[in-house]
Amino acid sequence: MPLPAPTSEISGRHKLLGLDHLRAMAITYVVLFHYQMFGHPDWINRVGEFGWTGVDLFFVLSGFLIAGQLFDNIVKKNTLSMRVFFIKRFFRITPPYLVIVMLYFAFPSLREREQMASLWRYLTFTLNLDLDLRHIGTFTHAWSLCIEEQFYLILPILILLLNKLNIGKKATYILLSLFLSGFLIRYLNWHYFMEPNLQSDSFDILFYKVIYYPTYNRLDGLLIGVSIAGLYTFYPSIKESINKFSNILMLTGVVVLIGSYFVCTPQQSFSTAIAGYPLVAISYGLITAAVVCPDNILYNAKSWLTSQMATLSYGIYLIHKLAFHLTQNLLVRTGIDKNGNLMLLSCLCSTICFALILRYTIERPSIRLRNRFL
Repeated sequence: MPLPAPTSEISGRHKLLGLDHLRAMAITYVVLFHYQMFGHPDWINRVGEFGWTGVDLFFVLSGFLIAGQLFDNIVKKNTLSMRVFFIKRFFRITPPYLVIVMLYFAFPSLREREQMASLWRYLTFTLNLDLDLRHIGTFTHAWSLCIEEQFYLILPILILLLNKLNIGKKATYILLSLFLSGFLIRYLNWHYFMEPNLQSDSFDILFYKVIYYPTYNRLDGLLIGVSIAGLYTFYPSIKESINKFSNILMLTGVVVLIGSYFVCTPQQSFSTAIAGYPLVAISYGLITAAVVCPDNILYNAKSWLTSQMATLSYGIYLIHKLAFHLTQNLLVRTGIDKNGNLMLLSCLCSTICFALILRYTIERPSIRLRNRFL
């Protein structure tokens, strides 16, 4: 999942408040989706069943923000500082992540499930490859962070190479080819791995392993985000034209998202694998493209709540399952119903508290250390 990266690169000095609202929405959706793994009220199943798409929204935001920063450097300096980019990413992502990994390995009682992958899978950010839920059940949500890290490694190198070769406009064809190849790869995976196991008891787990987790199947959101950043950075006149209709564009994105819900229900299906992921990515892409336009109703809409949630989103993402597990195990001894609303509220509050501790003890000191390096 993407981090609360600076949101002012593509819009001068103006903070893109609309992205804070989207990031808050994404982390809320993901948390509700994962809460289904624990004791929960029945209504969580109805509200949170589509919450897995919160990660796709994070992918779109990440692609837009990170690519936007890189493109901005290309426009201003005609080059990229790989050293600066990787130092920023390392100190922003790695220290909090390593703390959570350390906690899971040092204190097995904190694990939400008994099984955990080998340490090297977490340290090399390769957990999402060949991830089998039958054998690994703890900190599995790190799969999306693995995709993020792989993306951060490849994207700047690719952009620098394209810039050196002076084939910037042809990058459009590369993005389109990658997007279309996703359809083909997922179809082949479905045909050769999923179809023969349609009646298998482990079909759902196999779907996650073969379709849902691998990087090459989940590039849609990142590619959409990169495309929007490229369009707005290198063709500002297009952004000016879109700006006039940004509210309509946002509404269109919401309508497409609603349509994608029906395409992606049930989640472990052929329609989700082939059409669902790109539809979800496109819908969130339309919404993202709209909210960064000055005429959009969310562009200047300030909210202390969504701003704080956006700031804490990385910490919440890292620690929420650990917090749920620990909170429920402690409070159930006091007689609080594990499936009740009071337990849910307690779990959410503990998650925010843990995320605040992570932010002020690890994240912020890491940023200060990063600034010394820079």
